[in-house]
Amino acid sequence: MLRRLLLYLSRAGWARSIITHWGIARRVARRFVAGETLDEAVAATRALNARKLTATLDYLGESVHHAEDTQEVVQTYRAMLQRIHQDGLQATVSLKLTHLGLDISEELCLTNLRLILGDAKQHSIGVTIDMESTAYTDATLRIYRTMRDEYDFTNVGTVIQAYLRRTEDDMRELGAEGSHVRLCKGAYLEPPELAFPAKADVDANYVKVTRQYLQTPGFLCIATHDENMIQAAESAIRETGAKRFEFQMLYGIRSARQDSLAAEGETMRVYVPYGTDWYGYFMRRLAERPANVAFFLRSLVGTR
Repeated sequence: MLRRLLLYLSRAGWARSIITHWGIARRVARRFVAGETLDEAVAATRALNARKLTATLDYLGESVHHAEDTQEVVQTYRAMLQRIHQDGLQATVSLKLTHLGLDISEELCLTNLRLILGDAKQHSIGVTIDMESTAYTDATLRIYRTMRDEYDFTNVGTVIQAYLRRTEDDMRELGAEGSHVRLCKGAYLEPPELAFPAKADVDANYVKVTRQYLQTPGFLCIATHDENMIQAAESAIRETGAKRFEFQMLYGIRSARQDSLAAEGETMRVYVPYGTDWYGYFMRRLAERPANVAFFLRSLVGTR
């Protein structure tokens, strides 16, 4: 029930107006958000690289409804790619299609995405197209495949969510195509006919599709903080002899485990979000783990 409430609040405009004006909420969000500027995100990425961790930078935002607003998003991503190249950072970028205008028109979104991918290909920097709610799943996969084939397999990836009932079929098709996929559990409020409502079922699906995908020509990004999922993935990697994979976690969550995976010789990529539009991302992080909610509540009452 708490998770459903927090996911509802993540989309509620009235809640956004209230919570984003709380100074304490902004300060707590900095645990999960690298900052509001590109310079802050670059500094966070340098610190991660110094710890032998790679990164993927995300300029926070979604659901843009005015075409002119997408120009700033495109300019920001192009500047981000230039900084990654110029500063020699071990980093890729991640983006959302609704941030590039998908809610306005698919044509606008594709035009904007091509500008970003052109720069990314020039600098040999990977771009992951994030997955949003199920209202966008088909469009996201269609656009991903179009861009993957235009800009080659090594430059473009996408995200699949283990809590969706369709995921096993999607992963089977993407694996056969040799796709670059980030597998996460999923962080949107979905009806039970589309998504498994029970955590145990989501976990079982995550383990199943991980094992299956590791045996395909595709590249798998194992994106989870759940120790059971990490250990299950490690077991599947040993058994299958898989080589095309990496682990991924979010900025500010389980940093010690990130370091231990890197120390074991694994590629460990940290998702580094930044920007002023942090509210929806922050609320979804609270919804994911009770420990995050407890941290927020302790901060509200001034305890540690």
